[in-house]
Amino acid sequence: MGKLGEVADVLKLLGDRNRLTIIALLQVKELCVCEIVDILKTSQPNISQHIRKLRDGGLIKESRRGQWVYYSLSLGDKPYILDILKAIPSQAGLIDPATCEANDCCT
Repeated sequence: MGKLGEVADVLKLLGDRNRLTIIALLQVKELCVCEIVDILKTSQPNISQHIRKLRDGGLIKESRRGQWVYYSLSLGDKPYILDILKAIPSQAGLIDPATCEANDCCT
């Protein structure tokens, strides 16, 4: 497939609004699924599907803390994604009201 094919596949992943939003959110901070569900106002299974695709595409990584899984960016081998993220509006304002502590979902 080559490097160009890999880039095309990654850009296809980001062509979905929810996945692009998740990547933009994770640029701000590490999040758990319940926070992402709350921010995007959609179901947990829907978010889990998006997360799986992003993880399989090598864009995010997960870390376990007890029973909870937290997601963060993993773009070391895809620096061009950081350039894309510079061009989209910050999603930081969506995160503040949707903290795990406020929702008591994963503390």
